[in-house]
Amino acid sequence: MVNYELVSVKKIGFLFAAFLFACNCIVAQDLEPRAYANMPRGVNIAVGSYGYMKGDIVTEPSLPIEDFLITSHNIGAGYMRSFGLAGRLARIQVAIPYVFMDGEATVSGTRITGNRTGFGDLRMRFGVNLLGSPALNIKEFSQFQQKTIFGASLVVSVPTGLYYADKRVNIGTNRWGIKPELGISKRFAHVYAELYSGVWFYTKNDEFLGSNELKQDPVVSFQGHASYFFKNNMWVGININWFSGGKTFVDEAPAGSIINASRIGATFSMPLTKFQSLKFQFNTGTYKSVGLNYDSVSVGYQCVFL
Repeated sequence: MVNYELVSVKKIGFLFAAFLFACNCIVAQDLEPRAYANMPRGVNIAVGSYGYMKGDIVTEPSLPIEDFLITSHNIGAGYMRSFGLAGRLARIQVAIPYVFMDGEATVSGTRITGNRTGFGDLRMRFGVNLLGSPALNIKEFSQFQQKTIFGASLVVSVPTGLYYADKRVNIGTNRWGIKPELGISKRFAHVYAELYSGVWFYTKNDEFLGSNELKQDPVVSFQGHASYFFKNNMWVGININWFSGGKTFVDEAPAGSIINASRIGATFSMPLTKFQSLKFQFNTGTYKSVGLNYDSVSVGYQCVFL
């Protein structure tokens, strides 16, 4: 996409990691409410979404790069099914994005542009509500009053995305990511409150700019959500997250600073029919130790079937 020949391989490693963080936030919906919400077993949900992201993601002041502006259009498809596991409610989810990305930057005083189009990395999530959420059928669920739910999940990022070993900016990551996570949620009449905490672990990318090896330290993340539900199943929520870590190394040499940032957003969901709904989301940065100055907005269509 961009000819960064004047930038060293080691310094550009951190830019690569920060760019992946920015894209993954909208593609993977890491600010996502109701991940541990109660529901009946045997429910299927199909989702289609469109997301738009724009911002400056340069994160390392030592790089000879200015105004690295990325504009990304993301089309996503996903599926989720709920089921019973040892009497507890469990669910499995899969999602994959297709990305149209344009970028421009000033490198050592020269303005350059480029683009990428292709599939992003596939995400899979398996979760189980360990306490407070038995696996109920639809009739039993209609009479159940939710209180406090405690759950756990495992998210896996599969390296299916478009990746060029000789390019510094890619849609795919060419590595696996695994995030174990714990979550707690509680219903207060019309208010639903949630808190999640997890850690991302990454495998090595041994094809970074040819045959170089890129490694990234684990990233700790926290999410908090508060949603208000109306009588017609419409709801609105406020979302916030914080993540820290992710120091990168290229061929064992440090390649940049630790990422430390938080974002805030809002979600609005409205029913179309008994089994269909639309969801709108927006998020922006609230704090960043380095870079990641971008905004994102998305709209999703959800269809529930048994």
